[in-house]
Amino acid sequence: QVQLVESGGGLVQAGGSLRVSCAASGRSFSIYTMAWFRQAPGKEREFVSGISRTGGNTYYADSVKGRFTIFRDNAKNMVYLQMNSLKPEDTGVYYCAVDRRLSGGVSGLEEEYDYWGQGIQVTVSS
Repeated sequence: QVQLVESGGGLVQAGGSLRVSCAASGRSFSIYTMAWFRQAPGKEREFVSGISRTGGNTYYADSVKGRFTIFRDNAKNMVYLQMNSLKPEDTGVYYCAVDRRLSGGVSGLEEEYDYWGQGIQVTVSS
């Protein structure tokens, strides 16, 4: 069982920055691929960014590439998403997720992820 708790969301003006964090329980954190998804009002949840077990490989949705950075601290069981140059279309509930598969790379598919946080609201005003 893995529990994920997001923090750091809030309201920010367009062009601003925000960092969301995800704290994971459990002693096997370092073997899990981690990802951030988001869901905007009236839309389906979408992949934002993912990071491999060691942090050596990162992946981003085209819409956030160059603006967002995902990183992790395995010693602290934490994964972060640094969001810069925020746009109103970045508004949504951001979810942290765990993929427990021990093979394969970072997936952008929701169904590959086993555990999810409760989500945290990020609102970008224009």
